[in-house]
Amino acid sequence: MMKVIEGSHAVAHAVMCCRPDVISAYPITPQTHIVEHLSQLVADGKLNTEFLTVDSEFSALSSLVGASVVGARCYSSTTSQGLALMWEVLYNSSGLRLPLVMTVANRALGAPLNIWNDQQDSVGARDSGWIQLYAENVQEAVDMTPQAYKIAEDPDILLPVMVCMDGFILTHVYEPVYLLEQDKVDSYLPPYRPAVVLDTANPKTFGAFVDPSKFTEYRYMQWDAQIRAKQKIVDAALDFQKIFGRYYGGLIDTYHAEDAEIMIVTMGSVIGTIRDCIDSMRAEGIKVGLTKIRSYRPFPAEALQKALKDASVIAVIEKDTTVGNQSALLTDLKAALYNSKLRMPVLGFTAGLGGRDITVTDIRKMVEISSRAKDGVAESDYQFLDLKKELL
Repeated sequence: MMKVIEGSHAVAHAVMCCRPDVISAYPITPQTHIVEHLSQLVADGKLNTEFLTVDSEFSALSSLVGASVVGARCYSSTTSQGLALMWEVLYNSSGLRLPLVMTVANRALGAPLNIWNDQQDSVGARDSGWIQLYAENVQEAVDMTPQAYKIAEDPDILLPVMVCMDGFILTHVYEPVYLLEQDKVDSYLPPYRPAVVLDTANPKTFGAFVDPSKFTEYRYMQWDAQIRAKQKIVDAALDFQKIFGRYYGGLIDTYHAEDAEIMIVTMGSVIGTIRDCIDSMRAEGIKVGLTKIRSYRPFPAEALQKALKDASVIAVIEKDTTVGNQSALLTDLKAALYNSKLRMPVLGFTAGLGGRDITVTDIRKMVEISSRAKDGVAESDYQFLDLKKELL
């Protein structure tokens, strides 16, 4: 059923269709409408779940750790400072191999205080052991939700998953969305049946102290599960297509990549603007293409190597920066290409921080700079796009 609906409410409906046993969250802008709507669905008797109101984001995720180890399917959502407050529990839940699912409504981290969108929050959590999927639009955020549970609960993976969607741009927009049908979700996502649970009748230990003789092996098992998750993400997307008829690529997707000389690489809602800009530049004879990152963790190195191997120059645009180095996606991509012996110029552009618009003019400027690099004109390989120097 298609409905014009707010992005947050569409995601909440998708969560409801996944039949979580426990939801625990603390409201924070721009995530609030997701859990607010879920609480209303519970109050109206449309969602049979234990909805926990807690005193902080730390408590929200900690509560789900307890619920998950006794076998519950769990959900939370957060953003920005709330995600930062969860930091310790992000590592705990991943290390305990708990298949939690959490929507992250991407928002800038302070200081200075800012409530608008960028992706610094989830990108900063990239090493916590959570699988990270990034949505281009509301429909993809909706459809990623049952896929996230399918991936997380796979007995070969058992890792938590973040579904990342740009705050306000996607959470608060009203647009036509195909809402998930309950019977189809039930067919796609079976009930969660964990093999190992905390049970007084069959005592086990979770989260025990581990000395140096064994700790490395625990980390290796997390790392190995993330690597194996690459194929599971692809499989989950293909299985979803069979039932719902919609497909977004697995780890990555491409647009006009077949003959592109300049390839733009990015993730999130800016992709819609980039697609339109590529169409207009293509009409002018400029051979530009797009590679979209769906899975940032695990990082799709092999898929990117294959997608980018024929490009003359690569332009990475992202809504984050690594203070003291460059930006996160840029450095990951450089490593992947270096390991494959691909040596085309790779330029990085940080843009859209704190909710600043990334315009068609910005994208065209990035392509112009990249075109000069293709022709051998050396410029900085990393810069802040649309930097207002009068404010410095």
